[in-house]
Amino acid sequence: MSFELSGTLIEKFDTQKVSDKFSKREFVIEKKEDTGNFEFVDQIKFQLTQDRCNLLDNFNKGDEIKVSFNIRGRKWE
Repeated sequence: MSFELSGTLIEKFDTQKVSDKFSKREFVIEKKEDTGNFEFVDQIKFQLTQDRCNLLDNFNKGDEIKVSFNIRGRKWE
C-alpha cells in the first residue's frame, strides 16, 4: 500500500550505519488537522533506508514536506 502525508519537518536525525550493508535515517513530521471545533496534532516518525537516507539533506526543520510511504508488516501472532 502506498500513502502520502504532508506536514512540517520537526526533527531529522543523522544517518545510522547499522551494519556494513544497512543504513537508516529517521525523521519526524508534525501533521495538524482542524475539524472545526478541535485541532488534532500528530507527530509521526518515519525511517529512510539505504540510498534514500540522503533525501533529507536539502530540507531544514520547519520546512513543509510531503512524504510518500509504504506500510509493511508481518503477521501478528
